[in-house]
Amino acid sequence: MKITQYYPVLMVEDVAKTSAFYRTHLGFRSLFESDWYVHLQSAEDECINLAILDADHETLPEMSRGHHTSGMLLNFEVADVDAVHQAFCDQGLPILLTLRDEPFGQRHFITQDPNGIMIDIITPIHPSEEFRDQYAMDAWPG
Repeated sequence: MKITQYYPVLMVEDVAKTSAFYRTHLGFRSLFESDWYVHLQSAEDECINLAILDADHETLPEMSRGHHTSGMLLNFEVADVDAVHQAFCDQGLPILLTLRDEPFGQRHFITQDPNGIMIDIITPIHPSEEFRDQYAMDAWPG
């Protein structure tokens, strides 16, 4: 099997509100938009896609309808996490985890979308010695 594209689909109650959040705050644009489904793509990188689906829609198996996305953390790597953090604070978005450096190679903070889905905004940094050997040589952050 050759996978030609991969993207998460968030099952939510308010498709329009969720889509507007990702367009406004994370730079997505709409490729397809209906009242029950929106396919978003990064305005800067066409390989980055996200879809929003009405959790009650008939295209879902009946047993899954009405279940909203939960237990999810979306990671977005950016060039300047400090600038994004400041912009999100200025826009009044909730900051669930304050901006900080992690020894495993991330400078990041966590916010959330209107559904409570956590969003981790990350800039890779050099890991501490403790974590360096856990990376493949071509996967070193920072």
